[in-house]
Amino acid sequence: MTTVDENPAALARPGEAAYEAATRVFNLFAPVAPAAAVTARTVEEIRTAITRAHAAGLGVRVHATGHAAATARPMDEALLIRTELDEPVTVDPHRRTARIPAGTRWGAVVAEAARHGLAAPHGSSPTVGVVGYLLGGGLSMYARHTGLAVNSVRAIEIVTADGDLRRVAADDDPELFWALRAGGGGLGVVTAVEVALFPVAGVVTGAAFWSAAHAAELLPVWRAWTERAPREATTSIRVMNLPKLPEVPEVLSAGPVLCLDGVVVATGADDLGTARRQADDLLAPLRAVADPLMDTWHEAGPTAVPETHMDPPEPVPVLGDHLLLGDIGDDGVAAFLRATVDRPRSALTVAELRQLGGALAEAPDGSGALGHLDARFAYSGAGVPGFGGTEEEILAHCAEVRAALGPWDTGRTTPTFVASLTQPQGHLTPEAVLAADRVRARVDPDGLFRGDIAPGCSAV
Repeated sequence: MTTVDENPAALARPGEAAYEAATRVFNLFAPVAPAAAVTARTVEEIRTAITRAHAAGLGVRVHATGHAAATARPMDEALLIRTELDEPVTVDPHRRTARIPAGTRWGAVVAEAARHGLAAPHGSSPTVGVVGYLLGGGLSMYARHTGLAVNSVRAIEIVTADGDLRRVAADDDPELFWALRAGGGGLGVVTAVEVALFPVAGVVTGAAFWSAAHAAELLPVWRAWTERAPREATTSIRVMNLPKLPEVPEVLSAGPVLCLDGVVVATGADDLGTARRQADDLLAPLRAVADPLMDTWHEAGPTAVPETHMDPPEPVPVLGDHLLLGDIGDDGVAAFLRATVDRPRSALTVAELRQLGGALAEAPDGSGALGHLDARFAYSGAGVPGFGGTEEEILAHCAEVRAALGPWDTGRTTPTFVASLTQPQGHLTPEAVLAADRVRARVDPDGLFRGDIAPGCSAV
C-alpha cells in the first residue's frame, strides 16, 4: 500500500483537521477522498508537497474552492494540494491587468478592479475560485461582450512536476500557454494568473421573476430578442423550483417561477443611456406580458453583478446536467417547456438557458485550446436531493430534459458547466486532445499530474 511521509505539518491524512480543511468542496454531493492533503499558502509549500508526493509514490491533484468536485477523478492514490496563496490581488490600472494568486475568489477581484473603474470577466458567483474557472474556459456574466474568460489570460505562473516555477505567456513557451488555457489540466500547480480587465462606467443588471404559468408566453419573446440582442447584453432564463427557506422570498417559493437575469454593460460614460435603452428593449415586452412577482433590474456599478444570478453562497449537494445547443427556435422552446414546466412535479431546482453568441462565437488570434463556443445557448439543469426530489428522480429528470433537447444538442460542452464524471468534457477536437497530450508528456513525463486531467481531454 502507498504510504506518505510521517510529517503531519506538511501532509494531512483522513481524520485530521487539516485534511478536512484541505478537502472541502462546494458540491457536497461530490466529496473527495485523497490519500493525503495539504493546504499550500506559498510557492515553496507547493514545491515541498510535489517533492513529498514524488517520494511517496503518489500522484498530485489540485483544487482551491472545490466547485468542480463532481467531475474529479478518484483520488485514493493521490496527494491533493489545496491552493490558498497568501498574496493580494494587484491591479495595474495603466495596463488594465490584474495579477491574481491561486485560491482567490472572484468577489475579491471584482472589488479591487472596480476601484480603478475596471471589471473582470467573472462568472455568476463571487465565491468561485478564479484559476479553475479561467483555465476551464469561463462563461462570464459579460460573456457576449468579452468572449470566453480564458481569452483574457495574459500569463500563468505554474509549478511543474520538476518543481520549477515558470511564468508562461504567449512569447514564453507558447505551446504550454496554449494547453493551459482549457486544455484539460494535468500540467502542474498554477500559482497565479495575469488577466486583462476592461473599462466599465456602469451596468444595468438584475433579475425579474414571473409565475411559471406565464412561461409559454415569456420564453418565446426572450428567444426572439436573443436573435437581435446587442453584444453589450448577456442574459439567462431559468425555470426555478425554489425551496421554502428563510433566505428565499415567500413569493418565489410558493410555486415554480421563471427568472430572467443578466447584465447590460456600458464601457464609457457616454454609453450609459444606450445601456438603459438596451435593457428596456429586453424587459419592456416581457413586463407587458405579465407583471413580475419581483424585479431587481437597476442601474449599478460592476460590484453589483456577482450577486445578480443569486447562486448559493454556501456549499450545497447538487446533481445536474449540461448541453450546448444550437438555434432552438420555437420548437426548442416548446420542448424545453414540456420537460421543465408542463409536468406535474419537477425534480430540478433550476433549469437554465444561457444566451451565447456575440464575442463568445469568435476565437481571437492566439487563443488557447478553447477560444470560442459554436452554439447559441448553454443549457444547465440542477437539483438538490431532498428539496425537489431524490437522487434517482433528479437524474431521471435530467435525462428527460436531455432527451427533449436532443434535436438541438451540438454534442459539445463548456468545461465549467459539465456536472458529472459520466459526462466527459466535449469541448476539444481530437486534434486538440492529442496536442494537449504532447505538451503534458513534455512537462510531466512521469505522469505525476495524470489524474488531474479532465475526463475526455486525453487520449492516453
